[in-house]
Amino acid sequence: MWLVAGLGNPGDEYSDTRHNIGFAVIDALADRYSISLKQKTSSYKFGRGFIEDKKAVLIKPLTFMNRSGIAVRDALFKNDEIENLIIIHDDLDLEPGVVRIKEKGSSGGHNGIQSIIDFLNSKDFIRIKIGIGRSQRMYPEKYVLRPFNKKEKPLIKEAVEAAADAVQEILARGVSSAQNKFH
Repeated sequence: MWLVAGLGNPGDEYSDTRHNIGFAVIDALADRYSISLKQKTSSYKFGRGFIEDKKAVLIKPLTFMNRSGIAVRDALFKNDEIENLIIIHDDLDLEPGVVRIKEKGSSGGHNGIQSIIDFLNSKDFIRIKIGIGRSQRMYPEKYVLRPFNKKEKPLIKEAVEAAADAVQEILARGVSSAQNKFH
């Protein structure tokens, strides 16, 4: 079974912000594969279903970005059949709309990823990174909580679909195939 977690912050005030692009991908996957995300624990919302004939659990942490590791750890412990983990998150160092897949590694300065590494005591999980760009005039902590501008919105819409396609490709044919297709 696969666990696919999209990172973001809970609450309506964050719903259309750059930091919540992981949530947008989970919503796209849920729509595409008719997976209801109505189930809830104290640390995440989730739904179970099939993606490319593989069992999958989709989650959206309720713990806020910097404590994402709590939700991911809890989801892994509550679903003991999980063998594979994919984390979908924003990336300041990629141009808006760029999608990259990484098999393992450091957090790259992303606090949500660092929290997951810390709580799992491992860097060995798949990441799908979606570029949100970086502001030269604003601190990153404020920039990630801002919505996309009009010019970026079409790029982000395409990136969300591409990231959902990347999850599908990983489950169907593996990480290498997805990297070849999306890089």
